[in-house]
Amino acid sequence: MKHLAAAFVLTIILSFPSAAQNDVWTLDRCIEYAWANNLTIRQQNIEVSRSENQLTQNRLNFIPNLNVSLGHNFNWGRSVDLQNLEIIHNQLSQSTSASANASIYLLDGLSKLNNLKSSQKSIEISIQEVERVKDEISLSIARSYLQILLSQEILSAARESFQSVSEQCEHTRKLVDAGSQPYTSLLEIQSQLATERVQVVTAQNQLATNTLALQQLLDLPYSEDFAIAVPDIGSAVSSYIREDPELVYASAQSMPVIRSARLALDKGEIDLRTAKGQYYPKISLSASYGTFYSSSTLSPDGKTYPFFEQFRDNINPSVSIGISIPIFNNWSVKTNVKNAELSRQSLEIDLRMKQQTLYKDIQTAVTEADTYFRQMEAARANVESMEESLRYVQEKYNTGALNGTDYTVARTNLFKARSEYIQAKYQFVFQLKIIDYYKGMPLTL
Repeated sequence: MKHLAAAFVLTIILSFPSAAQNDVWTLDRCIEYAWANNLTIRQQNIEVSRSENQLTQNRLNFIPNLNVSLGHNFNWGRSVDLQNLEIIHNQLSQSTSASANASIYLLDGLSKLNNLKSSQKSIEISIQEVERVKDEISLSIARSYLQILLSQEILSAARESFQSVSEQCEHTRKLVDAGSQPYTSLLEIQSQLATERVQVVTAQNQLATNTLALQQLLDLPYSEDFAIAVPDIGSAVSSYIREDPELVYASAQSMPVIRSARLALDKGEIDLRTAKGQYYPKISLSASYGTFYSSSTLSPDGKTYPFFEQFRDNINPSVSIGISIPIFNNWSVKTNVKNAELSRQSLEIDLRMKQQTLYKDIQTAVTEADTYFRQMEAARANVESMEESLRYVQEKYNTGALNGTDYTVARTNLFKARSEYIQAKYQFVFQLKIIDYYKGMPLTL
């Protein structure tokens, strides 16, 4: 048993490093975590709940209201006997009354119905606002995620370049010791090695900054152990086909920002009908059921009139129908109708403005994707050219045909070309993700 327990503990201990290594954040995991924990999204979800509460209230407005009242009164001075309407002088009297009242509008210009429809639209708008916030956060996370991948590749290129120059520095030292190269060549290559070291440190700092930015987007505490998954983006880069802006725009009509604007316009139409409904008469139905007791009241035979007998004998049910016809109300209804019409027109313009902005953004995204693709291809060719140039220079340098300055320039040009290619590649990938976003596709890598 001791051996088994020791083996079990050892297995757990050995599993910790692998578990830590496997605890990497994919783009999907980052987005899902942000959706579940982002405070802005949680706050917007509260607005959805608030709209749902208003919808429930507007549904309940269709049922009659009911109020019950109960009161007890003491009177020492002059009072009226409610039973026979006789005047009572300077006598303590008590009275108790109880009533129940209910009322409902039979006709109200469809105000309740329109308010119900309006609140339903409000819920849909709130839901779309949640989706809009989610989309904006997803784009920000995707951008930050790609920035980390970009920084990692630049750091890898900087380390590779540093390692190569370091090896070349040792080789040059041997050539100098053998007399094949002057001492100045060693100084030049050592200077280049120092430059390469600075490039590595700069790349490390940029990676740390971008990693911190992503953790802040996720509302996570900063951790140096935070790691993201490195996806294979080669297929996305190699299989590029230019998108048609018109087709992308047609797909983008289901985006939350457009749907929210359309729903707001529909709500504006309903609110206009609600305002116009105030022109129409209102018919109400009311019913009441009440009774009372008075201590000064005597029974028909002149004896004390018991409390519950009075309550039974004084029951007074009633039903009434009322109509309210708006004739003149200081033009308030007309003003409200005009304002509702102006609001509807403003919402219509707002929808068109958002559609125009969306179309321009899609045109820009498609154009920039095409531009970055060409820039990436040119940068790739430049890297291949610089690699070949460095191989030629290195061979000449090793034979003593070139000095250290020529090697330094060739090495610097290669690192610059690689950095430009990496930047163009990730800018291109991000533009593809933006286009996918406009097409309603999930943001994945």
